[in-house]
Amino acid sequence: MSKIAEYKALEAQLAEHLAQLDALKNDKAMQREIEFESKLRALMDEYGVSLRGLTSILDPQTDHTAVRPASTKAPRKLKVYKNPKTGEVVETKGGNHKVLKAWKTEFGAEVVEGWLQ
Repeated sequence: MSKIAEYKALEAQLAEHLAQLDALKNDKAMQREIEFESKLRALMDEYGVSLRGLTSILDPQTDHTAVRPASTKAPRKLKVYKNPKTGEVVETKGGNHKVLKAWKTEFGAEVVEGWLQ
């Protein structure tokens, strides 16, 4: 598609969207919703009530503590590495441990993995 054809297509879409926006602005139901929302937000500000507080007032059975569902991933297992030369112990759940990385660069990853308890 040439640039001019793309430009004209976007221009036509913009004109269509502007017409839809204008139709929504003139819609009585939309105007009532906007008026309702602005009055509701003004009341919420006046009484210091948040949206979450408002929903808990209107529907006390709603559980607002569950923001996210619990993770289905299993937690990482704790790994314990013991350096046989120094006796130093490192406990980690991931491989991004400062001392563990230093050991792996000094002795090699395979050797350090052999120190896993």
